[in-house]
Amino acid sequence: MTKTISLILGIWAIAILVMTINIHPSYAEDFDKQILARADFSGKSLQGSQFNKTDLHDANFRNANLTGVSLFGANMTSADFTGADMRYSTLDTARMNSANLTNALLEGAFTYGTSFIGTVIDGADFTDVDLRNTTRTLLCKVAKGTNPTTGRKTRETLECN
Repeated sequence: MTKTISLILGIWAIAILVMTINIHPSYAEDFDKQILARADFSGKSLQGSQFNKTDLHDANFRNANLTGVSLFGANMTSADFTGADMRYSTLDTARMNSANLTNALLEGAFTYGTSFIGTVIDGADFTDVDLRNTTRTLLCKVAKGTNPTTGRKTRETLECN
């Protein structure tokens, strides 16, 4: 009986230890109105964080998880979002001019009023993204490729003619 109890307690202690090791909970962070030009967020998990009206020009977000992030009014000129997951993010009135959205996921993102002049969108997925008609027309002129994660063609996700 004592061996059984010791064994159970030992297994329980190991289970607790295993559950606490390597658990890095993701906490949303507030980066509002900061100057983070050329910052490196590559590969980071930033779900739900806020970058409202933040200067992020030339920032690196390659392969970052930006699901549900708010980038309202942010300056992301020449930022790199290659392979970033930006699903359900708010990019309203943001500047993404000359940014790189190669293979990015923007499904369900709110981008009404976002500027995409000179932005690379090869393989980006714009499924269910709210865009102004003039912005959609501009993006359709340069749209090409297929998103490697969703298998959707960029032109089809933008509903280009």
